[in-house]
Amino acid sequence: MHIDLGPARQWGERFPVRTSAFAAEIPPAREVLADSRTMKGGGAAGVATLGAAGVEVAQNILTETQSAVLPLAPYLDTLRWVFIAVALGGIAVTIYARLDDWKRGQR
Repeated sequence: MHIDLGPARQWGERFPVRTSAFAAEIPPAREVLADSRTMKGGGAAGVATLGAAGVEVAQNILTETQSAVLPLAPYLDTLRWVFIAVALGGIAVTIYARLDDWKRGQR
């Protein structure tokens, strides 16, 4: 076995620099993941889903207790629908961001 630890050597002429068939490397779209529209839309949908579930639990507790807070029950139903609308909006933003990113990548 022979291991050459001497200075670097060059034999013959170097190959000429030619253009290759490979695509140019594209820099990353963003450095901070929190700036992603997809993450923002998914986060809004997740928070709204948890909020709607919390409202559902609050309604069940208020119905069981039959306390003086019972007049708030209709407002909780409206609040649940608001959370559902926000969740659907967050999902829509996520889908739009993914489609828009895909279209930008096609150009």
